[in-house]
Amino acid sequence: MPSATVGFAFRGQVSDAELQRCVVPTIESRLLDVERIKALLVFESSFQHFGLAAALDDAVLGLRHWEGFERIAVVTDQPLIRHATTVMALLLPCPVRMFRLEQQDEARRWLSESLGTIHLERAGDVITITLLGLLDSQTFARIETDLSRLFTAGERPRVLVDLRQFDGWLALTALREHLRLIHTYRQQPSRIAVVTGELWQQLAHRLVRGFGEPRVEVFPSGRMLEAQEWICQD
Repeated sequence: MPSATVGFAFRGQVSDAELQRCVVPTIESRLLDVERIKALLVFESSFQHFGLAAALDDAVLGLRHWEGFERIAVVTDQPLIRHATTVMALLLPCPVRMFRLEQQDEARRWLSESLGTIHLERAGDVITITLLGLLDSQTFARIETDLSRLFTAGERPRVLVDLRQFDGWLALTALREHLRLIHTYRQQPSRIAVVTGELWQQLAHRLVRGFGEPRVEVFPSGRMLEAQEWICQD
C-alpha cells in the first residue's frame, strides 16, 4: 500500500489481542508521519465477527483518530457489514465507499485516485469559483484562506460559480462545509451567477435562495458566455 494508506484483511473471528497487535499500531504509526490516512478494509467470506473487547477497542480507536482518516474503502459481500458501513458513513467526517469482494482492485484505485478540487480566480471585481469532481470536507477547508483573501481584496465582488463539472459531495460533512461557506460569505457579493448542469440546477436555485436579493441568476451549462456577460453588467 502507498505510504499514506493502510490495508487490513479480516478473516475468521478477530480477537482483541489481534486488533491491538496489528491494527492499532499500524494506524497510529502512520499518523505519526502523515496528517491523514486512507484505509482499505477487506472482510473476507470467512470473517465471522469481532469479539466484544475488540469491537470496543475498534470504536475507541475510531473516536481517538476521528479526523485522521481521509478516505475509507470497505470491501465485503456480507449484508450485515454492508448495512453497518452504510450507517457508519453517515457519521464519519470522511468519504466511505463500499465494494464487493471481486471489486478489490477497484477499491484500491478509488483510494489512489485524486478526488475533486476547487479552483479560485479573481479578475478585477469578478471572482470565479469552479467546482470539479467529487468534493470532500477537506477540499473546502483548504480553500478557505484563499477565499477569505479574495473576498477582502476590494469592495463587494461579483461571483461566478461554475458547477458544470461538479459531481457532488463525498460525505454529509462535505455538504455541511459547503453550506457553511455559503452562509459565511452570503452577504459579501454584489452579484452572483451560477452556471450549472441539469442535475444541479434545481439544487442551485435552492442554495442561492437565501441570498434574498435579485442579484442572483442561475444559468444552464450551455449559457456560460451569457453568465459572464451578466456578471459584468452594471
